[in-house]
Amino acid sequence: MFKRLICCAVLFVSTGPLQAASAAQWVEGTNYFLVQPPQPTTTPGKVEVLDVFSYGCPACNAFEPTFDKIKKALPDYAQVAYLPAAFNPQEDWVVLQRAFLAAQILGLVDKTHDAMYDAIWKNGSLATTDLVTHRLLPKAQQPTIEDVAKFYAHFGVKPEDFISVANSFTVESKMKWSDSQLMTYGVTSTPTIIINGKYRVTPASAGGYEQTIDLVQYLVAKEKNDK
Repeated sequence: MFKRLICCAVLFVSTGPLQAASAAQWVEGTNYFLVQPPQPTTTPGKVEVLDVFSYGCPACNAFEPTFDKIKKALPDYAQVAYLPAAFNPQEDWVVLQRAFLAAQILGLVDKTHDAMYDAIWKNGSLATTDLVTHRLLPKAQQPTIEDVAKFYAHFGVKPEDFISVANSFTVESKMKWSDSQLMTYGVTSTPTIIINGKYRVTPASAGGYEQTIDLVQYLVAKEKNDK
């Protein structure tokens, strides 16, 4: 489906406090990009801040603490949503996409989202790479949906119930829809943030992690004011 590099390089930037950026600092086509045509959102009545991610993406893992800051800084008229990417099958992204969508249906995401990153990148219980050498594990050693189901069992879901949902027609349909949305939004790397179906931002285009917080705030306010 995608034949391009799809995981943004991890940005090593200062995380010190920055003053809120003014509109003059942000340039369309450089810092953020228009989604053409604009797309409907899944958060009616709210300005949607869509996190396009994969648990298996090292850059997404590095960016997650910053995205947590973005969530905390959002005004009450904005709401976070998630779009799991799966265009890197050699790194288990398809399994992890399936797992996220099953967890979403089961109402687990608020409790498990950060924990999934930790299971892959910190404690290694669902590791896709060797945590010492950082080399990709052979496909046969990467987590299966059965392995992931054991992880979600810690949050009160029987493994067999999780697997049933993960392999359901509903999840299969959501996976296809997610894949089509990536192309519609013009996403070629992760992490990417889509503001209200209209604007596409990456940490690289914003100029760093902290700058992404300011840029998202600017675009959220712009979208509110433009309504």
